[in-house]
Amino acid sequence: MVQRPLRSDAQGSVQPAPAPAAAPSGGAPDPRAILDSIGEVVYDWDVVSDRLTWGPNALNVLGVGNLDQISSGRSFGELITSDSAATRYAAITGSTASDSGAGVSYRARYGIAVGGARTNQVVWLEDTGRWFAGADGKAARAHGLIRVITSHYEAERELEFRSRFDALTNCYNRAHVLEIVTRHLSRTPGKQTHFCILLASLENLFVLNRTYGYDVADEVIAGTAKRLRGTMRGPDSLGRYAGAKFALVLDNCDREQMMIAAQRFLNETSHAPIETSAGPIPVALRIGGVAAPRDGRTANLLFQHAEEALDLARASGATRLIAYEPSLARNDNRVQAARMADEIVGALNDGRVTLALQPIIDSKTRRPAFSEALIRLRQPDGSIVSPGAILPVAEKAGLVHLLDQRVMELALARLVADPQLTLSVNVSGATVHDPDWPERFKAMIGQNPSLAPRLIVEITETSAIADVEATHAAISCARSLGVRVAMDDFGAGHTSFRNLRRLPFDLIKMDGAFVQNLARSPDDRFFVRTLVDLAHHMNLPIVAEWVEDAETANLLTEWGVEYLQGVHFADARIIETGAADEAAAA
Repeated sequence: MVQRPLRSDAQGSVQPAPAPAAAPSGGAPDPRAILDSIGEVVYDWDVVSDRLTWGPNALNVLGVGNLDQISSGRSFGELITSDSAATRYAAITGSTASDSGAGVSYRARYGIAVGGARTNQVVWLEDTGRWFAGADGKAARAHGLIRVITSHYEAERELEFRSRFDALTNCYNRAHVLEIVTRHLSRTPGKQTHFCILLASLENLFVLNRTYGYDVADEVIAGTAKRLRGTMRGPDSLGRYAGAKFALVLDNCDREQMMIAAQRFLNETSHAPIETSAGPIPVALRIGGVAAPRDGRTANLLFQHAEEALDLARASGATRLIAYEPSLARNDNRVQAARMADEIVGALNDGRVTLALQPIIDSKTRRPAFSEALIRLRQPDGSIVSPGAILPVAEKAGLVHLLDQRVMELALARLVADPQLTLSVNVSGATVHDPDWPERFKAMIGQNPSLAPRLIVEITETSAIADVEATHAAISCARSLGVRVAMDDFGAGHTSFRNLRRLPFDLIKMDGAFVQNLARSPDDRFFVRTLVDLAHHMNLPIVAEWVEDAETANLLTEWGVEYLQGVHFADARIIETGAADEAAAA
């Protein structure tokens, strides 16, 4: 790369040499213009003397007032913001590697404050290069390149924020609340303290929506969250668990204290109506509570028991607050779950598990590109059971891996029957994290390797990050066979940019919850565009689910989303399995 030398003026300040004249028309492009256009600048750092020598476009790229501000490592370091996680100095001096003659690479990301105290502007930088050792083996000089990444950094930071917080209430979202509870449960024995969880649900949400509309109901939900937050202690956590349901994690709290706190929350939320654009609206809560680790030693079990207690509080005419007791578990639900588990086993044995195919549309041509294979269970009377009634029971009963196996067999059989078809198939987290699954999958694909390019395996985001190492092994296995892998429900969990880069997905399927209200929700539009930008930055094509109208389809197409899926184009259609399919799947 061409770099102009620097020179010192009469006062000793560091200045760039005069820029060369622009290349004549048709000549070679000016390297400085190229670097300016992509926001990059090169530098040399004499670590011993602390002198920094910059490329000629440093002022343009970094936005600093003059080169004196960045003429040494110390002066440049004074510009680095306090919220920066790393610095070039730390990356080099903290390196444990030794220079064998070719230098040692380093990388850091940080922000610098430019423009003075009035503007308080921060430019975020990615700093990469190699340092070279002196005679003592320590870093003596470094040569590197700085790239401005402000827009990418802010998008990542916004995405990280939205992956942890609910946009409406600014409380934690469900995934982060589960993470907090898991952290509490995993504290070392000597530091473990009791904690409690309250699930609080607004009464009559359906009536609110029907009477005032969804926007006003959202105002009530946000106002309730504000009241709950104002009543909590500092170490406690508040999250929007689902819809009009809140999760409150009360740290260092026993069962008796939980009941006192819950009553305080009930009183605070109902003492006066919440002001909305439709006028004041009275609110009331119902609360179910659990004490940990007394009522469960996993986050899922604690919330399951809190749900049971909340259901009883909802069913009660007078009691708004109920604490979980093992005897309160509703036997009818357990009986129904046992019956459904028996039905799943019977359907597997009788060949009554079938597929429904929903086309996924190329956004440019509006023609089907491939289809998603969705599980359906046909009862003996011919009626169809939806996945929502099957999968939760299958997961609790340990049957989900059998359903996954059967669905994959049917999908492969369908690919054999229709050589023009490409299918995506969901695989549960329990299956993906099973250490034996890669070998079973290899055996299935090995029977007909030519099907691999027409198969896509879908893994949900929450499953992927629950065990990154196991997910990476499953993805690597599938890709080694020629099978593509998609991250499903992208945006619903809390994937970090680091984890997204670690997991070599071929495709991103955006969570439909953000797409469904795209036409009327500015927050969802912002979030979806951020997800699109991130996916495209990773060179990953995107499928948008739950596309329900033409306006949403057109917006997504305009933003560069490659594939669209939803009832606007076609609903899932059950396919009739023929004898050839059954024989291939057997």
